[in-house]
Amino acid sequence: MQPKNGRKIGWASAAAIVIANMIGTGVFTTLGLQLEKISSVWAVLLLWLLGGVIALFGSFSYAELGTRLPRSGGEYYFLSRIYHPFLGYLAGWVSLTVGFSASVALAALAMGDYAQHFLSVGAKPLAITAILLISLVHSISIRQSSSFQNLFTLLKLLLILFFILACFIRPAPENAALSGAAFSLAIDSPAFMVGLVYVAYSFSGWNAAAYIVEEIKDPVRNLPKALIIGTVLVSALYVLLQMGFLYQASEEQLAGRVDVGQVVAHLMFGTVGGQLISLFISLFLISSISANVWVGPRVVRAMADDYSIWHFLAKDNASGIPVRAVWMQAAISVFMVLSSQFDQVFLYSGFVLHLFTTLAVAGVLLLRWRSGPGGYRSPFYPWAQLLFLGVSVWMLAVLIYDRPTESLMGLANLGVGAISYWWSKRFVATG
Repeated sequence: MQPKNGRKIGWASAAAIVIANMIGTGVFTTLGLQLEKISSVWAVLLLWLLGGVIALFGSFSYAELGTRLPRSGGEYYFLSRIYHPFLGYLAGWVSLTVGFSASVALAALAMGDYAQHFLSVGAKPLAITAILLISLVHSISIRQSSSFQNLFTLLKLLLILFFILACFIRPAPENAALSGAAFSLAIDSPAFMVGLVYVAYSFSGWNAAAYIVEEIKDPVRNLPKALIIGTVLVSALYVLLQMGFLYQASEEQLAGRVDVGQVVAHLMFGTVGGQLISLFISLFLISSISANVWVGPRVVRAMADDYSIWHFLAKDNASGIPVRAVWMQAAISVFMVLSSQFDQVFLYSGFVLHLFTTLAVAGVLLLRWRSGPGGYRSPFYPWAQLLFLGVSVWMLAVLIYDRPTESLMGLANLGVGAISYWWSKRFVATG
């Protein structure tokens, strides 16, 4: 798939994809869970700073990979070229079956849950309608996809900035968590390390622009700019938003709560605050759905070029949009919404997706060892990659220990993918 140059996007639109993928409901939910286990608010804020640094180091690595291997598809293409087509196929298989589809379904259901407070329609019908309409938007042209994504990403940023400003403009209550909190960094506890796992999930999406590298003008210059600027901007907003929450509420009011945004909004605006947050989250989730609908089918489309078993998904429209892949992903997402059996799927897909992200970052080290630097050169090489890999391996170990069922389900899904790889090779050989 190679769109015409006039239909490619610039770095700002690519950065909007990164921002839209990164900012989700996690930034409004995990703070309360961290405060429940970690006694120091400064240690909690350090978690969010570390999450931003790790995501930034990952974006350095993907910028180098995307400029040295400039084809859409993300880990599917990177791992195929660096290691072996089998590993790349498994990464693509996860994206095809549950990866992006689960993210779309979860975001759509969350949007439906919030929007039903304003509309007399159930959450599931609203979620399905959103998936179908947004898939339609992304089935026409790259220009339309870009305009739609930019609009709702801008809206998302404005709403978050409004919330941050509201937190800091309003005087802090005397019992607020940051009011007179003693400086302490208890970072050697298991709770701190577990908290880092959840923060890392909140930062996921920093690599989104690398999945559509063929649709970016001058990717050697614009891909690194999009990945790095998008990641830095979201990281700064994340830290400021957590500080705003701690500036307006006490530890007791937030600890153990998953609806942190609702709690703080209620404290600042009264009963209207809950309704405001519901509208706020339902609107910015449109951007999250849109980003996954745009990015996910590009992985499927890349697989369809290389494997005859998926060749029926290789149909593009006149503008270079992989329409069949878009609607296949939409169908899987709608099925997940209707079945409501995708919560575990999302967890196990998260495990295997993070596994392939780890392999991709390690691939930067292998590429440098084999052929030296080329294209964009990652800053702080190799320390940025080694730190990212150290944290990632630790996170995978924690997930296997803490979520063994979902981790094993993820590995089982890879087993099914391995069977389909064998079948596809046999299909090619006999077809």
